[in-house]
Amino acid sequence: MLKQIYFKSGAIALAAGLLCSPLQANKPTESKAEIMSAMKTVTQYMMDNVSYRGGFVWQYLPDLSRSWGEMEAKRTMVWIQPPGTPSVGHLLLDAYHATGDEYYYEAAEKVANALIWGQLECGGWNYVFDYAGENSLKQWYDTVGKNGWRLEEFRHYYGNATYDDLGTMMAAEFLLRMYVEKNDPVYKAPLEKVIRFVLESQYPSGGWPQRYPLKYDHPFQGKADYSSFITLNDDVTPEIIRFLIQCYQSIGLQNIKEPIMRAMYLMITLQQGEPYSGWADQYTVEDLKPAHARSYEPRSINTGTTAGMIRQMIEYYKLTADTRFLAGIPAAIKFLKSQELPESFAKIWHRKARNSEEILVARFIDPDTGKPLFVHRKGGNIHNGTYYIDQNLESTIAHYSSATFVNPTQLEEEYEAAKKLDRKALLAASPLMSNQLIPLPQYYTRMPNQPADDKEIARLIKEAQEKKCWITPLNSISNPYKEYQEGKATYAEDAYSQTMVGDEFDTSPYSPQEEIDGISVRKYIENMMLLIKAIE
Repeated sequence: MLKQIYFKSGAIALAAGLLCSPLQANKPTESKAEIMSAMKTVTQYMMDNVSYRGGFVWQYLPDLSRSWGEMEAKRTMVWIQPPGTPSVGHLLLDAYHATGDEYYYEAAEKVANALIWGQLECGGWNYVFDYAGENSLKQWYDTVGKNGWRLEEFRHYYGNATYDDLGTMMAAEFLLRMYVEKNDPVYKAPLEKVIRFVLESQYPSGGWPQRYPLKYDHPFQGKADYSSFITLNDDVTPEIIRFLIQCYQSIGLQNIKEPIMRAMYLMITLQQGEPYSGWADQYTVEDLKPAHARSYEPRSINTGTTAGMIRQMIEYYKLTADTRFLAGIPAAIKFLKSQELPESFAKIWHRKARNSEEILVARFIDPDTGKPLFVHRKGGNIHNGTYYIDQNLESTIAHYSSATFVNPTQLEEEYEAAKKLDRKALLAASPLMSNQLIPLPQYYTRMPNQPADDKEIARLIKEAQEKKCWITPLNSISNPYKEYQEGKATYAEDAYSQTMVGDEFDTSPYSPQEEIDGISVRKYIENMMLLIKAIE
């Protein structure tokens, strides 16, 4: 789940924007100049040397000989999922707002042009596109993508767009920002194209599929293709609603208010009845019942999703002042409390709660029986590996947590606080109830909570001066693709049960045991925001 890294959550925050703190009176002018020089030096290196025609992936070796998005990428490929190309675009606009330097706007234009090149005819985006063409992309799917054991979403080339992992919505929000920044008509057509895509892909019930145009051609391990199911996983529906609200508030599109309201009210319907009064990640379209997704995402009620949806329902109440959005929250909190795992499970889990109010719960709960569903795997790659589910928390998979901590006490406090809000004041502040255009936030990239100390700022400036970029340890690499040879790999059946990667034939990314330095787009964005905060 990548959205929380680079975006502020909560639709109500859209109306207010962000206030800049005044420039620090005791900050010498030359220090500010040095900071801005470092920002520009590194950004120029990223744009001129690292990007490919304005597009980015996630990580690179210093000599650019290998690069990675969520998986290893060709040099000609452009990644959409954060922290990919749209994330860089948002950062550049943020830097433009912080500095007033037109260079950053011009760099943002280059990123926008890359995204427009990769926009599909339907109006959305896939996880990735390839400047070398569709045949090159298909070849990647048939090799690197297909052999990522745990990344099942890359093991089939659909040829359509995805809402998963914020890709389409991140790109859409960036194009919206580019359009409203200077009312440049260049961005009107691609923006209208993605808005049409969003409206056309919405089901009459109000939800959205994971992928569109709808495809049903990838049944997997005897189960139906899940890509057409109504999806909440990774905040698919909430993030689409968020984008449409931004369109409504910033450019005043009147035809999108009804789809927004229809989607929000569907969230009430999707909450399950007692005693398992939570939300699922996916739902079948015909009957709105919980559904499966990938082989390690069973048909279930998801406790983590439920906690997130409780907060989302509070936000929808703030937008509408309709108490129906609050009505199901007590039952949802009661459900979360009922799923607390015994102390014996907590000892098995080997992870600690952040505070005494958090409780350990299974992530997946059977919607019919209430039993916890813990996920395991055996084998070593896509050819001999498989996932399976039982009620044993020991030796569960590492790449997708089978248990999680939730804080019912905090959720109750947020619920009680929401009930006390003045409904007239909520309606007055809601961007959905305003007849006036409301500016978008100044910054979209998450600002660090605390400013960097002088030593850290000096280090970033020095590295920019000496290396022209920031080199950092890479958080993941992968095995290069090699054609599978039957029977070559030998291992114990559970050798890779709790690892991020399987044997040498698995192309899934993993954390390197030895430090490998490279260029990280995530770290570039984080460092830039540290420097932006320093000059505020």
